[in-house]
Amino acid sequence: MAASKKYESRVIASVASEGFVQEWSAEIIRRATATKTVVSKAQGGFASEAEAQVWAEKELAAFLELNERNKIKSRNKKRD
Repeated sequence: MAASKKYESRVIASVASEGFVQEWSAEIIRRATATKTVVSKAQGGFASEAEAQVWAEKELAAFLELNERNKIKSRNKKRD
């Protein structure tokens, strides 16, 4: 997983009333302040934790790439 202080992924299990895991969800979370986090992207309905983790890592990498591209465009706009 790509290293970032601001963005990270989280995998959550949805537990049924019988005590077993029913499905898995994955989230890309953004650190808004020191104490507050915001879900930037989420997907649920995964059958296994591994599937959710793979999705989260792939989306986090794409999210960080997009973030870096936006920073570069912003710097270029300031120069104009």
